Amino acid sequence: MWRCPICGREFKNTNQSHYCGNADTIDGYIESQPADVRPILLKIRETIAEAAPGAIEKMSWQMPTFWQNENLIHFAAFKKHIGIYPGGEATAVFADRLSESGYKTAKGTIRLPLDKPIPYGLIAEITKWRAAEAQNSGDEQRSIP
Repeated sequence: MWRCPICGREFKNTNQSHYCGNADTIDGYIESQPADVRPILLKIRETIAEAAPGAIEKMSWQMPTFWQNENLIHFAAFKKHIGIYPGGEATAVFADRLSESGYKTAKGTIRLPLDKPIPYGLIAEITKWRAAEAQNSGDEQRSIP
């Protein structure tokens, strides 16, 4: 086991990439990232905010999160990629487009390598889809007697 000398968390892999800051806000999270990654994170934040104008920003799972009736989408910086976590069935719905573009996915996870252009348009589409899904989910919950 390897223990991070900064945050003290233990990991199976030596020098495991992780976020060990204690940012309470999205601004704090972004500011704690490397200078070359900050503009990408700011653009992702702006893209998501424009695609889901009714969503509320918050930190959840130590990641910037947009909430609208539920956690809508998270994003996080790693050493070699940005992780997008849209929840719901978004990775399945957008699987073809993501794989055609060469992005790795797993259940609920999209990896955007930092050495490739970030697909802001696709992030916006996924966010809009998730916002609609969350709105429908919220409507269904309100209509249950």
